[in-house]
Amino acid sequence: MKLFYQFGKYILFLKGMFAKPEKVGVYIDRTITEMNNIGIGSLTIVVIIAVFQGAVTTLQIAYQLISPLVAKPVIGSIVSDSSMLELAPTITCLVLAGKVGSHIASEIGTMRVYEQVDALEVMGINSSGFLALPKIVAGLIMIPLLVIISIFLSNVGGVIAGEASGILTSEEFLQGARESFLPYNLVFSLVKAFTYAFIITSVSSFHGYYTEGGALEVGHSSTKAVVYSAVAILFADYLLTQIML
Repeated sequence: MKLFYQFGKYILFLKGMFAKPEKVGVYIDRTITEMNNIGIGSLTIVVIIAVFQGAVTTLQIAYQLISPLVAKPVIGSIVSDSSMLELAPTITCLVLAGKVGSHIASEIGTMRVYEQVDALEVMGINSSGFLALPKIVAGLIMIPLLVIISIFLSNVGGVIAGEASGILTSEEFLQGARESFLPYNLVFSLVKAFTYAFIITSVSSFHGYYTEGGALEVGHSSTKAVVYSAVAILFADYLLTQIML
């Protein structure tokens, strides 16, 4: 029953963000700031993960498929499709759930603990919309862009690993990637990215907004935001794969 109660509370939280909207200019300024925090602030970790993700996947697939009967471009095909369909959107967003989600929850939770959220309400400002909506919009813009970067760099990492290990040349890797490329796979990847972006930002904002207590509870809210976001991402991953593929 507690799960249904929390889900209903979450839905009401989302509804409350639009109950009394503020001026558009206020949202634009805060959204740009959050885009910098979420996108630029996460770029380094996304680049590192994407490159090594593609490199390791290439080496592991080559280990399993290396055979005179299997054409080497097949390795590039599998790595490219795997990165686009699953690895780039899901792994990247799980990492962002830890980095971005914990930051959002702790930021809003700290404001709640120090009664800054109550001060916004006293001034007649819709606190949930003022605090959460710019983060959600910024996440919906920046996280899909980070996923696109991750897809590209995963293939770059695969090319580098293939060349460095002597398993396959860059021409063979790119040949396989081009032959297996389907625009629908990229669309599917972006749908997942938008869904995960909304989950990360909204769930983290929700847990931060309803923090009660002191500094210890802020840490608990941050932990719950990461855990619930990760579980929701995995559940959404299964549903989207079942529906769209």
